[in-house]
Amino acid sequence: MASLTLTNIRKSYGPVEVLHDINLEIEKGELVVFVGPSGCGKSTLLRMIAGLEQITGGTLEIEGTVMNDVPPSQRGIAMVFQSYALYPHMTVRDNMAFGMKIAKASKAEIEERVSAAAEILQLTPLLDRLPKALSGGQRQRVAIGRAIVRDPKVFLFDEPLSNLDAGLRVATRIEIAQLKEQLPESTMIYVTHDQVEAMTLASRIVVLNGGYVEQVGPPLELYERPANVFVAKFIGSPAMNVFAATIDATGAATTATLETGGQVHIPVESRAEDAGTAAHFGVRPEDLVLAEGDAEVLFEGTVEIVEGLGEVTQVYFKEKAGESAVVAKLPGIRAFKRGDRLKLAAAPEKLHLFDAKGRSFLYRNG
Repeated sequence: MASLTLTNIRKSYGPVEVLHDINLEIEKGELVVFVGPSGCGKSTLLRMIAGLEQITGGTLEIEGTVMNDVPPSQRGIAMVFQSYALYPHMTVRDNMAFGMKIAKASKAEIEERVSAAAEILQLTPLLDRLPKALSGGQRQRVAIGRAIVRDPKVFLFDEPLSNLDAGLRVATRIEIAQLKEQLPESTMIYVTHDQVEAMTLASRIVVLNGGYVEQVGPPLELYERPANVFVAKFIGSPAMNVFAATIDATGAATTATLETGGQVHIPVESRAEDAGTAAHFGVRPEDLVLAEGDAEVLFEGTVEIVEGLGEVTQVYFKEKAGESAVVAKLPGIRAFKRGDRLKLAAAPEKLHLFDAKGRSFLYRNG
């Protein structure tokens, strides 16, 4: 049985519908990440699961029980918010124990659970400190510990790392991954706008856009086989290069002419009726390489900007004035400069083709 099931979930604020027929099953023990641009509905969906937002339509089930009208405190969930929300006058121990005291748990049970959670999160030496004596990462760990002691059916994380600096984000992200390993039976739902968090933490990613689910799947599946142009450009940094194209030849492999005038051969099956239709061609910046020998040249253009990042060099260039810039992410340090001419190629299996509506040819029926 799925730990959590959403069936035709909708959310409206008056006449404005912000979530449309969300259908999703989350299995026990999964860590599912909701991602999408600002305003896509990911936090609203999380709050509906928590019971902090009323469900307009559809059903929400946790372990087979419909939860639409069940109060948040009785849903068996624990939520970790973007802000730490710690009581400043209470020690770490008391902050973690507060929910259990309200629930009238015994002192022995409280002590046992707080000690166990502190051990998992490496907070044992800090149990007698006040929040003001903790770093941001330590405070977030206390907030997570407060959730752990409740022994919930489902953990909900609402952008828990967004208030941390870059170094702490990485360290705390690793700690959350380790926490999941130590609690393999726990179901976790994690909301973020950071795709690095999504790719590194998730069992599966749910990509939301405008209140609709665009694609659900393991991180590498979304990266290698995006269902549409939106997912292709949202997952990956820098975003996938996507260009308008026209399909010339169809069959087991497809030939298309790009808006730039170049022609590409893509090992993706198309139908006879696709000939002459508009399409979108895509290739990721990290899949582009300098063209050598008899490699098929995808792009040839003049370097506009070079970003040397040490482990990689990102190059932005155009084939012709007024066209969208092509981005190439080449390994290592490269001595390119503005005005250099580059020829780029890519392995055929790294090329993507989408129809006029932005849907990947890989997922078409028939």
